[in-house]
Amino acid sequence: MAEQLTGLADDRALLGRTSTAERVSDILRSRIADGYFPPGTRLSEDGIGGALGVSRNTLREAFRLLTHERLLVHELNRGVFVRVLTIEDVEDIYRTRALVECAVVRGLGEPPYALEGLAAAVAEGQQAASADDWKAVGTANIHFHRELVALAGSERTDELMRSVFAELRLAFHVVDDPHALHEPYLARNREILESLQGGDRRGAERLLETYLTDSLERVVEVYRRRVDSAP
Repeated sequence: MAEQLTGLADDRALLGRTSTAERVSDILRSRIADGYFPPGTRLSEDGIGGALGVSRNTLREAFRLLTHERLLVHELNRGVFVRVLTIEDVEDIYRTRALVECAVVRGLGEPPYALEGLAAAVAEGQQAASADDWKAVGTANIHFHRELVALAGSERTDELMRSVFAELRLAFHVVDDPHALHEPYLARNREILESLQGGDRRGAERLLETYLTDSLERVVEVYRRRVDSAP
């Protein structure tokens, strides 16, 4: 927990002079999405409040917002914890992703598209793989899909998917072999990017549909193994 709190202290400057529960929740959501707080982690009010320099009431309101987003759970007399997802949660996350992400690609209109962010996420993933940092590859993969959604130019869609991608990170934490999970998608992300660079949004949508179906099957398979092996 000490390492996570040190990282949060670095985020304190993001709060500026108008510290609000919404801004605190934004920071914690981003930290969850980047894998700093694994599922089941108990979030200390004193530790996090001190790291960010916010009041207990502000932090509790941020926790409430993130509980509403299904990222945290409050357990009576025990505290607030990062949520542990079920298989049904994972299936619903991917159902939402397929609906939104494929619709974004389908509705892109005529090329060229603004693909700089997408290209940067592909490069980020390749760099992390070269460093054999597969947790960072998973983060780059989430960044890729976040940039893909951003192509819609819709603040509402971005806001909707921000929580979905944070939940996705919680699902990734259950995978005991992140190398095996993430490596195939390095090439597939590049294929989607290249299709869009070539102006082939229909081809990119087909690649994305297959991609999401395969990814769901892989993650659910891992979840089922964990459930079957649980005492």
